[in-house]
Amino acid sequence: MRKLIAVVMALVLMLTSAAFAQTLRVGMECNYAPYNWTQTEADENAIPLAGGGYADGYDVRIAKRVADYLGMDLEIVKTEWDGLIMSVMSGAIDCIIAGMSPTEERMLTIDFTDPYYESDLVIVVRKDGGFADATSLEDFAGATIVGQLNTFHDTVIDQIPDVKHATPMDTFPTMIVAVTAGSVDGYISERPGAESAIATNPDLTYVVFDEGKGFVTDPADTSIAVGVAKGSELTAKINEALATISKEERLQIMNDALAAQPSAE
Repeated sequence: MRKLIAVVMALVLMLTSAAFAQTLRVGMECNYAPYNWTQTEADENAIPLAGGGYADGYDVRIAKRVADYLGMDLEIVKTEWDGLIMSVMSGAIDCIIAGMSPTEERMLTIDFTDPYYESDLVIVVRKDGGFADATSLEDFAGATIVGQLNTFHDTVIDQIPDVKHATPMDTFPTMIVAVTAGSVDGYISERPGAESAIATNPDLTYVVFDEGKGFVTDPADTSIAVGVAKGSELTAKINEALATISKEERLQIMNDALAAQPSAE
């Protein structure tokens, strides 16, 4: 009888657990439009944040697709950029979906899925400045250029001849202010981030380089992937989820995110 009761209780526990979806805890800055941002108003795409406000952006929409495929609820955990890798290593979050590139250095400490977006590097500058018509790295000789702290964006700056390598800054909004104010001539960005910046800051534009005249990068540096703990079983599951999102869908999701980002006003 005791064995029968134990079996019945185990079955009830299993059925009860199955009735409640597990939660996928996804870390991101919520400050890197169009990949992710924080907004004050709720809408059909935004996810509420524990500290108030809502998260939206390309990463949020990809995270929703992944969570839906896995049959899990989605929780966005707003985390400073420098804390993301430690958070996934410690188990505070399940994965990083934050516009993060799977660089060799990062792969020493965490694993990455297949890419969910691929881009290229540009330089954001003032529209009325002396570098707006540049087409090559050589055209930026002598310029003061900045990159985000602890990203590969900061490491490529020295490919520019005679560049004045400014002290890296914590966030893209800070770099936008620096360029707008003229304290630096430009900052390094991936194209979607640059599109986002000029959409909300009309004084800015960005430079796309002629073929063979831009930054030399590893393809992994300009691709975006999901970061997970070493050996996590989530890697294969998330790859399955990402495989259901076609290249055309990914481009459309990015275009939708660019159109939806909050105004700078």
